[in-house]
Amino acid sequence: MTKRVGVIGGGQLARMMIAPAVELGIEIRVLAEQEGMSAALAATAVGDYRDVETVRAFAREVDVVTFDHEHVPQEVLRALVADGVAVHPGPDALRFAQDKLVMRARLAEIGAPQPDWAPVRTRADLRAFLDEHGGRAVVKTPRGGYDGKGVRVVDHEAGADDWLAAFGGEPILVEELVDFRRELAQQIARRPSGEAVPYPVVETVQQDGVCAEVFAPAPHASDRVVEVAARIAADIAGGLDVTGLLAVELFETTDERLLVNELAMRPHNSGHWTQDGAVTSQFEQHLRAVLDLPLGSSDPVADAAVMINILGGPQGATIDSRFADAMRDQPAARIHTYGKDPRPGRKVGHVNVVGDDLDDAAYAARAAAAFFA
Repeated sequence: MTKRVGVIGGGQLARMMIAPAVELGIEIRVLAEQEGMSAALAATAVGDYRDVETVRAFAREVDVVTFDHEHVPQEVLRALVADGVAVHPGPDALRFAQDKLVMRARLAEIGAPQPDWAPVRTRADLRAFLDEHGGRAVVKTPRGGYDGKGVRVVDHEAGADDWLAAFGGEPILVEELVDFRRELAQQIARRPSGEAVPYPVVETVQQDGVCAEVFAPAPHASDRVVEVAARIAADIAGGLDVTGLLAVELFETTDERLLVNELAMRPHNSGHWTQDGAVTSQFEQHLRAVLDLPLGSSDPVADAAVMINILGGPQGATIDSRFADAMRDQPAARIHTYGKDPRPGRKVGHVNVVGDDLDDAAYAARAAAAFFA
């Protein structure tokens, strides 16, 4: 019998689940927010994911519900569970990805390494934290931030006045400004029966708060870093009862300590390299995991893989017209696009190059991506 997976959200992550679903004989259905989104090929419904009855009607037609993003409200998720719908990851796990203060408190409970942090409600709270942490800190909105949104560095107590006012007395999050050597990401897949498979830890490079480049496996990572990153992800996946893909964004400090920065409970930008660089892509692995099927091998297929994001150029620019030039110039590059209209800074696709030499792969991936700038 064909399994039916329902994905809430019609973005590029849902789009990239379509091909492996077809290969596995899985029927994939998508609840898109509007017509013409990235996953339009599988969009069987269009509606508001915040509306309980809309989501209930969608869920009745599938065997399991999963997500393109973490923004579905808790009351909607819990209504599905009450209806007997299989939801992966479930609401008890997703709340840690939806609220950064809840996440920080739970990570502290399970002993995951993380930056110093505190909830702040007033200027005085923020001033006290700044005084204890060298006069600079990172403030974050607890909910709704992504790709650098809802994050800022402050050096005075008035630096978060607008967010404190917007949250109306509810706390926002302040964290120490970590002096890190580089950013890493560790993915792990976990199925409801408990089997878990990690991917190699990767290095990520950010540009204006958006992931721009990924190097897999992370170059020059010591055996200790590799081991600790995998253990942190396994502890979090088990401790938070995550089902599906979990991405743990990490800071690596100059003395090789690893600190948890962010969590994502879905396929993640840091894992796009797996489409061409791993035995089992993150998208196939996520489908296997949410259906509680045996997980695939996460082994790399070559010594190096590089992913470069294609960030949208000027308004009105086209992407399709540049394919031929990029393909001709860099025949080893695998180009993935999201069906989005370009605008400055918007992720509209990515390029993967897999090979035996990291520098050569990076050169080819950057050269191919440059055709779309």
